[in-house]
Amino acid sequence: VQLQASGGGLVQAGGSLRLSCQASISTVSRYRMAWFRQAPGKEREFVTAISWSGFGTDYADSVKGRFTSSRDNAKSTVYLQMNSLKPEDTAVYYCAADPRIYGSSGWNKVHGYDYWGQGTLVTVSS
Repeated sequence: VQLQASGGGLVQAGGSLRLSCQASISTVSRYRMAWFRQAPGKEREFVTAISWSGFGTDYADSVKGRFTSSRDNAKSTVYLQMNSLKPEDTAVYYCAADPRIYGSSGWNKVHGYDYWGQGTLVTVSS
């Protein structure tokens, strides 16, 4: 499985961005998927996860109410809508996929995902 993330860029605080992550195979429609981010000098951290159906979602406390994840399985693509961006959201954002059931072991951990995209940089200026 190859994942291609896109949509990052430079935005002012309070602005919005929409990230996309397209998978190379359609069977990913049955995978749990997630977004993680890594700021300079920090460890990669969980942002959000979404079940294969799209009905199950979870968010890190730091992004709740501002970020929304969704997916279009017909396009093998997941999205991350980011609103009310803050400078502390600046990071490289990675999408990830895994065939294990959403909510099972590791669903919000780096080790819980076997497939990773290359990352897309989001920079939020103050």
